[in-house]
Amino acid sequence: MKVHVYDLEAKPVEEIALPRVFTTPFRPDLIRRAVISSISMRIQPYGVDKMAGKRTTAESWGPGYGVARVPRIKGRHYPAAARAALAPMTVGGRRTHPPVPEKKIKEKINKKEKRLALFSAIAATAIPEIVKARGHIIDQIPELPLIVSDELQKLQETKETREVFIKLGIWPDIIRAKNRKRIRAGKGKMRGRKYKKAKGPLIVISEDEGILKAARNHPGVDIIRVDLLNVELLAPGAHPGRLTIWTKSAIEQLNNLRL
Repeated sequence: MKVHVYDLEAKPVEEIALPRVFTTPFRPDLIRRAVISSISMRIQPYGVDKMAGKRTTAESWGPGYGVARVPRIKGRHYPAAARAALAPMTVGGRRTHPPVPEKKIKEKINKKEKRLALFSAIAATAIPEIVKARGHIIDQIPELPLIVSDELQKLQETKETREVFIKLGIWPDIIRAKNRKRIRAGKGKMRGRKYKKAKGPLIVISEDEGILKAARNHPGVDIIRVDLLNVELLAPGAHPGRLTIWTKSAIEQLNNLRL
């Protein structure tokens, strides 16, 4: 299958053959597994103090006193004496089933499955139905996958990238990402993640010659080198089909992937 390479004016300048990776079958199940595995690797183990709620003299009185056999603080003639302690339902008692740092929270995935998930996520970026189903606006985009000449990597200023994005037809998707910024529901607002933002286009390059600083300020836009590409960027939230812009040299590097 051959596709066009577009210049910064959105005019086709040549035709190239797509790498074999774009013929990989669509496997949303593997993509989801790979994304969840990637996210789980960032989770930090946590647990409570092993002695929390247990630093007390409390012991049960046993039967025969006409009171519950809950552990009670030892002593007489002071306010805390005979007060229930230690047990999970008491004030200041231990937790019933506290979190432990030994819990296995990393979701492992086989190397070949992870590799196939990456290839499938790459192939999904070239299928218009999947990209549109993810919510991206692709009505003005001339072709998928969208391949641009290496001049894109040399842009230095944000206003230059904005003009190129408008000509290539991906600016409406950036506006969509900008308008979808909202305040998170829940306590995450108090924990350094107040806003939820939509994901916009992904730009895959072979080498950063200025595009990283030029385009990173656009809402929802991510820039990544092709050798650092991962499933989480191609399928944020385990939803494949992210709108992706490839440079010609990045596409050529995909030919080196071993299927």
